[in-house]
Amino acid sequence: MSETAPRQDSAQDHDILAELQAEVAQDLADERPPAGGPAYQLVSSLVVLVLGAAAAVLAYGYGLGSLRRPGPGLWPFVVSVLIVALGLVLLLRGRGLDDAEKFTRSSLLVVIGGATFLALGVLLPVVGFEIPAVLLGIVWLRFLGGESWRSTIVISVLTTVAFYLLFLYALSIPLPHLIAF
Repeated sequence: MSETAPRQDSAQDHDILAELQAEVAQDLADERPPAGGPAYQLVSSLVVLVLGAAAAVLAYGYGLGSLRRPGPGLWPFVVSVLIVALGLVLLLRGRGLDDAEKFTRSSLLVVIGGATFLALGVLLPVVGFEIPAVLLGIVWLRFLGGESWRSTIVISVLTTVAFYLLFLYALSIPLPHLIAF
């Protein structure tokens, strides 16, 4: 009798686990946006290719230097080339995939996030690092992420201070800035 009880408990546990996994899988399927199909795969791979190529050109303009004396554009160039390579793989192999999602209103959040990041790059030389970085954090956390005002302000300020200390003091990267410690 003692040998049968553990087997029954194990079978019941397995059934409960399988039921729970099926329920979670159904919930995830219900929340997933509608599939976009091959056209969406093509568009997304082309966007990745264009962004990667543009970033590579910009990084090259900063100067690559050499492996012994890397220029400021070396690592952004390497990452950009990897992005282009992944975009090519997606372009060539992605046509048969069905995991691309249709563009919805929530897709606009990605565009807004990218636009605010570009705005940071434009404002950086004009008003310094601190103000655009805090504003970027506020937009991303509060308006795009739906965080509370308290956590938005605290995280935005602390993140800006951390990047400020990292870039200006730990890495000695001369970012334009308003505040000097």
